Amino acid sequence: MATLNNYLLVSGLLFAIGLAGVVLRRNIIVIFMCLELMLSAANLTLVAFSRFHPSHGLPESNGQILVFFVITVAAAEVAVGLAIIVALFRARQTLSTDDLTSMKG
Repeated sequence: MATLNNYLLVSGLLFAIGLAGVVLRRNIIVIFMCLELMLSAANLTLVAFSRFHPSHGLPESNGQILVFFVITVAAAEVAVGLAIIVALFRARQTLSTDDLTSMKG
């Protein structure tokens, strides 16, 4: 049976992979996917704590409700972020962060 520590270890590894991708990569799409990976790691942590800390014999639902709001915010982030990425690509014809250092066209 999986314990809370197992879930937290997986969540920490996912978050570390996402953070490394954000810091080390130069492609905006990859950076964007790594940010989503970090949000998923946070969601896994919230659900794990919710599951393993019951109140009155039932799993605590506060963490799961918070995950719902995080997913909603992530969906809005995806819509706005992809729109910005498409606009940047149309203006500059590149997705490399090295080429997008200034806001001038």
